[in-house]
Amino acid sequence: MKMQKRKFRIGELAKELDVERFVIRFWEKEFFIKATRSQGGQRFYHEKDLERFKQIKELLYDKGFTIAGARKQLKGKIHALATSTSIIASQKTTLEGSEESGVTDQKLRIQEQIVQLQKRLIQLRELL
Repeated sequence: MKMQKRKFRIGELAKELDVERFVIRFWEKEFFIKATRSQGGQRFYHEKDLERFKQIKELLYDKGFTIAGARKQLKGKIHALATSTSIIASQKTTLEGSEESGVTDQKLRIQEQIVQLQKRLIQLRELL
């Protein structure tokens, strides 16, 4: 008998991770995760996606990484698994690249602040 892999809808995934659905959609964009879609356009996630989101949540919430830092950490883990070598923390960049990186980092910080404000708003609504 063939075993089917478990699939999650966005609400189930959010409940499993204890985050709001908008956080899943946000992480999907920021970490370039593609959900499979039904013919009706509904998102479905696989167990490997759940594990990836758990890693993201741990890096952001438990370890205090920024989105950019978490992205680098995850990219490093994938690279380390592929090459079985250790991750080098510093990378040389050109002046042009560092300017773009600065803008990207600033954009990511603002997006993180928005997510934090949205969470606070939810908490305040619960208090009312």
